[in-house]
Amino acid sequence: MKQNPQTLWHNLAPEQLLSQLDVQLGAGLSSQTAQSRLEEAGPNRLTPPRGKGPLLLLLSQFHQPLIYILLFSAATTAFLEEWADSSVIFGVVLVNAIIGFIQEANALKAINALAQTLNISANVLRDGQRRTIAAADLVPGDLVYLQSGDKVPADLRLLQTRELKIDEAALTGESVPAQKQAQTLPAATLLADRINMAYSSTLVSYGSALAVVVSTGDNTEIGRINRLIAAAEPLETPLTRKMSQFSQLLLWAIVACAALTFAVGVWRGESALDMFMAAVALAVGAIPEGLPAALTITLAIGVSRMAKRNAIIRKLPAVETLGSTTVICSDKTGTLTQNQMTVQFVYAGGEQFAVSGSGYTPDGEFQAAGQPVDPQQKPALLECLKAGLLCNDARLIADVDSWRIEGDPTEAALLVSAHKAGLHQASVSNGHPRLDAIPFESQYQFMATLHHNLALDERHVYLKGSLESLLDRCDSAFSADLQPAPLDKPQLQRQAEILAAQGLRILAFARTDHGDDAVAHSEVRSGLTFLGLQAMIDPPRPEAARAIAACYRAGIAVKMITGDHPVTALAIAKQLGMRHSDQAITGSELANYDEADYLNQVDRCSVYARIAPEQKLLLVRALQAKGHVVAMTGDGVNDAPALRQANIGVAMGLGGTEVAKEAAAMVLTDDHFATIEAAVEEGRGVFDNLVKFIAWTLPTNLGEGLVITAAVFANVALPITPLQILWINMTTAVLLGLMLAFEPKEPGLMNRQPRNPEQPILTRHLLFRICLVGVLLLAGAFGLFEWELMQQGTLAKARTVSVNVFVFGELFYLFNCRSLRYSMFKVGVFSNPWVLVGVSAMIALQLLFTYWPVMQQLFGSAAIGQDEWLLILAVSLAIYAIVGLEKLMLRRFGKRR
Repeated sequence: MKQNPQTLWHNLAPEQLLSQLDVQLGAGLSSQTAQSRLEEAGPNRLTPPRGKGPLLLLLSQFHQPLIYILLFSAATTAFLEEWADSSVIFGVVLVNAIIGFIQEANALKAINALAQTLNISANVLRDGQRRTIAAADLVPGDLVYLQSGDKVPADLRLLQTRELKIDEAALTGESVPAQKQAQTLPAATLLADRINMAYSSTLVSYGSALAVVVSTGDNTEIGRINRLIAAAEPLETPLTRKMSQFSQLLLWAIVACAALTFAVGVWRGESALDMFMAAVALAVGAIPEGLPAALTITLAIGVSRMAKRNAIIRKLPAVETLGSTTVICSDKTGTLTQNQMTVQFVYAGGEQFAVSGSGYTPDGEFQAAGQPVDPQQKPALLECLKAGLLCNDARLIADVDSWRIEGDPTEAALLVSAHKAGLHQASVSNGHPRLDAIPFESQYQFMATLHHNLALDERHVYLKGSLESLLDRCDSAFSADLQPAPLDKPQLQRQAEILAAQGLRILAFARTDHGDDAVAHSEVRSGLTFLGLQAMIDPPRPEAARAIAACYRAGIAVKMITGDHPVTALAIAKQLGMRHSDQAITGSELANYDEADYLNQVDRCSVYARIAPEQKLLLVRALQAKGHVVAMTGDGVNDAPALRQANIGVAMGLGGTEVAKEAAAMVLTDDHFATIEAAVEEGRGVFDNLVKFIAWTLPTNLGEGLVITAAVFANVALPITPLQILWINMTTAVLLGLMLAFEPKEPGLMNRQPRNPEQPILTRHLLFRICLVGVLLLAGAFGLFEWELMQQGTLAKARTVSVNVFVFGELFYLFNCRSLRYSMFKVGVFSNPWVLVGVSAMIALQLLFTYWPVMQQLFGSAAIGQDEWLLILAVSLAIYAIVGLEKLMLRRFGKRR
């Protein structure tokens, strides 16, 4: 059946709903009907965004300004029947395209793999029987059973509910689970207030329900938002913008120089054909053919390194953007904290006990006044813990190497604290079978369960809830040895305030005797005995505190953005050592600021509490307006606009929605804040290595262009041919330059300030060094070329000397480029073994180029003697020494400054 997204399902009475969907409440759909609807409506999954096909992906690799020059050169030389030159030039272009195609195809495969991570099932009624099917096979009209822990598999209209609560943070951003009911609602009811609907990808946190599927796949609410996000244009990264500007500038500079060379030669009476070949040689020499491949491979290596540190990069250029991040905006729950509620203090029998351990692993001990205590010797403590265990609907489950929970995290924390005292759920529950219960209701603020103590043959009602709701019902308490004692309400309230000031969530416990097998509200209104308090919190991750400190050292501000209470947010911020954590700004306060105050407050404050999802987008824009490069974390559908707006959107891989992952540039597979810090570090290392490659390769292109220009202006033969230039550029780029991509991160990388995003890739210092080395290569190659001709050497031999000057000059200069500031001895001669491998392979290839007859015939080279090699090595050593001296002067100048 066709789905109509305009139908107001929340406004239909159950009878109308079932009639319109043509389904019977007691039987569900038949298998045949479900199959026909599946064929008509399609699978219940989101349609992935359209990407480039393989052919278009391959052709897009040729869509670069510098590649156009090479293609034109290849076509022209082929027209002139210079087949060797044309074949090699086109081969270079093809190799670049293949490398880029493979890298982008691999990235697309990784994205598709991420999209398939959601593989849930659904419990449905079909043919009158309950069965479990894949969520992708759901169709409109299917009757679905929901229970605690389920992920809602489609958009559903609720028909029957029992204490149902659904966490809709992924869709609405509400931090508290929404209470659901099956009543019909007015047509104008807003999405967040539709309590009779359950939406795809939200999570059942409590209770159970029977519901009917009304929308699947792209017709769901999450599908609608997914289409909007997929249609948005991605933000251009600093790297892509700078590389585009750099390529355009280089393109026009090369065209201008080639045209000038051609014009000067023709003006001086040279053959137009010879001058055109010289112009082609200059263009080929000036183009850094290896740059596109080096850029892709360097970024890909960075992606691989990040993946090993649990950060999946979805868009290659985003790797570099991480290096210039100035602000990280992070969610609190699960990212800065463990997302595992943990009881830290228990107050019972007039004593306060500290509980060690964190998370759901039930390992820890109890302390009183700083000294370990045995819980088995503390009857009042045991009874308070037993109340938390019995008045509980959660389960603590031991897996092979970890512990997990089913149910509410708050209730799970009570199970863990009881387990630490030796009270195990199975044995205690067996000895105290539950007879009846009063479920939690918001108007009463407590839950009660009736149990039969088999050992004593007594019935007890245990209650847990807010301190206010239970204190009014109690008229006595227990002493430390579990004897009746007077109830000191002011003391209990003071104790609760002390714990709450630390950001802890407080639950109170009480007990009363009972003589029946059922319990009602009227029987727990008064006369209860107070048992104690348990105070819990979602503790911060230990590694998050270290990561935040590392971010501060790196000049990166960290801001916590949460929907939680300000007191809790500040308590966590202080434990994490966050700066400016003495005040939290709430969403309502932000809404009252004017524009100027808003920008100033956003820049200064570090903790934001009770923030609605739409306010995250405004915060990101405000920080960007202040000149920041923003990394933003998020997991919900409503986080997607902020993730898209941020310079780096970071989605949670474990708890995040598919829409959030699609909008983000990076996905954390472990949801840890420390992974963001690690990714920033890797991003800085990637950019460093990219700049090192550019600083290494451009002097060669400059030197080759200068050599051609000098030869034309001096009216002498070209010291190197276009074919020899391509040999130099491609072999050295692959065997020498690409080895810099494997360069380890330099010490102190995270002690630097963030790079200014407006700073060009080529700073004035790098431009000076590029010109310096380019001129040295010009002097060495042109000088030895002329020297060889003066020694009555052949033109082929002189050109071979020039080629070797360029190759070995680049080889020695490579060691200078392992660090742009320090010597290779500072970074470690053997810290990058790939450099030594590449150097060895390059020397072997160059010997073949010089002495192997096949290479001599192909490239016009000739054998040279010992004297020539000594001069070549002398020039190369001079280049290394001069650049080393320049770096030394730079360090000393920098210290004086």
